[in-house]
Amino acid sequence: SFEKQNSSETKMSYNDCLHESITSNTTLLSQCLAAAHAAVTTPTTTTTSLDVFFLLYASTLVFFMQAGFAMLCAGSVRLKNVRNTMLKNVLDACGAAVGFYSFGYAFAYGPGKVFIGGDNFFLMGVSLETYAFWLFQFAFAATSATIVAGTLAERCQMIAYLCYSMVLTGFVYPVIVRSLWNLEVGFLVNFW
Repeated sequence: SFEKQNSSETKMSYNDCLHESITSNTTLLSQCLAAAHAAVTTPTTTTTSLDVFFLLYASTLVFFMQAGFAMLCAGSVRLKNVRNTMLKNVLDACGAAVGFYSFGYAFAYGPGKVFIGGDNFFLMGVSLETYAFWLFQFAFAATSATIVAGTLAERCQMIAYLCYSMVLTGFVYPVIVRSLWNLEVGFLVNFW
């Protein structure tokens, strides 16, 4: 929606703005495009940009721990089960992404002073900067689920391991994170 420059401040859609600019003048079209660009982009500062860059960089480093655990698991199983173990590590990352995206982030960082959060499921209603924070937290959640992969190598079916990964990153890990690091209810926040 774009604001029309008049005393009533009525909202007009892009199509209305485009139609009006074609019928009246071309400067209104450039104003509509400028308003569309301003509505989509959020003003960022250098500090915010650096914070987002650092979170993306740190997320990459933490997520590379998945590869390290995969190599550890591959080295601890028989040759015939290496592919199976590698696929479990890939499924671990996929299941962790689904679990943490749909429920985990909301349970860990949703607003309120209760046992688990009850908002921001499927990242609904979060700011653009929060996506980088989500990726950082997802990397830790996926890594926590991968630690167990070595103990379950050659002992667990794929579907059971995928379900384990989704439950761990969708419920167990977020409850612990909320009780420790959440800004509203976490008790370790007092120490920083």
